[in-house]
Amino acid sequence: MRGIKVLFMGTPEFAVPSLAALIEAGFDLVGVVTRPERPKGRGRKAAPTPVKVRAQESSIKVIEPERLGDAFLEEITSLAPDFIVVVAYGKILPKAVLEVPRLGAINLHASLLPAYRGAGPINRAIINGDKVTGTTTMFMDEGMDTGDMLLTSTLEIGTGETAGELSERMASDGAPLLVETLRRLLKGDLKATAQDSAKASYAPMLKKADGLIDWTLTPTEINNRLRGLSPWPGAYTTINGKTLKIHKGRVAMEAGVDSGLGVITNISSNEISVGCLGGEYIIEELQLEGKRRMTAKEFLMGYKLAGGERLG
Repeated sequence: MRGIKVLFMGTPEFAVPSLAALIEAGFDLVGVVTRPERPKGRGRKAAPTPVKVRAQESSIKVIEPERLGDAFLEEITSLAPDFIVVVAYGKILPKAVLEVPRLGAINLHASLLPAYRGAGPINRAIINGDKVTGTTTMFMDEGMDTGDMLLTSTLEIGTGETAGELSERMASDGAPLLVETLRRLLKGDLKATAQDSAKASYAPMLKKADGLIDWTLTPTEINNRLRGLSPWPGAYTTINGKTLKIHKGRVAMEAGVDSGLGVITNISSNEISVGCLGGEYIIEELQLEGKRRMTAKEFLMGYKLAGGERLG
């Protein structure tokens, strides 16, 4: 693919395999656009995005705009890209940016469109208990993931798989799909298909508040939420006014008499059972506010917990 100029736009770890695949395939990466460095960690030091790190490893020009305004538009226009390729950049691109590339702006989205348009498709698929998901390449327009579709790849969601784990698999699966999409567009043997908006669903960006556990859900629904919220924002409840993060657990009973919603129904040497709709949920790993993550057994060795106490 020598001579085909690509401007890549992406930010998180999810986008890194796609950038690496484009480099490996021989495309001419004329620049990488990523979000500006932000303070991270306890030291609040500015840290480069994963995409910036990968771009610098290959000595590719990095652009970190605060705004996608006139100055940015002028800079990328001077690069004369044939394609703009976007993978989890984090902002909706204005029409003027989408019109810069000669052959179009291509996006890799982490769902089987038109399902789960938006910023949190991987999380929502797991939270909703889906068994199958996938990635889609598409031409970009001014809408939120509404452009015409090009290629798709399907993946089964593993039993017990978290959003973080699934994200890694989808990133690896989507990278070659993206390369194939560009190659076939250049050959002229790939036709775009319009999305059926009547079948569209949405996956808005997660917020910290989304992690609060609702004990009126069934055990399976709670388990799906734990998986879908891992690693961020994480699932949590409260106990005696303190936040209690739930890192890992399992379904105890799926069908049965309600044991008291949010009530601790049983405490053994290494697990804590909590009542929820139609059954119980067993907490296996947790983290009390101000403490480290630990197993239920470790937690119970240092915290006096009694049956009948209510979480949340």
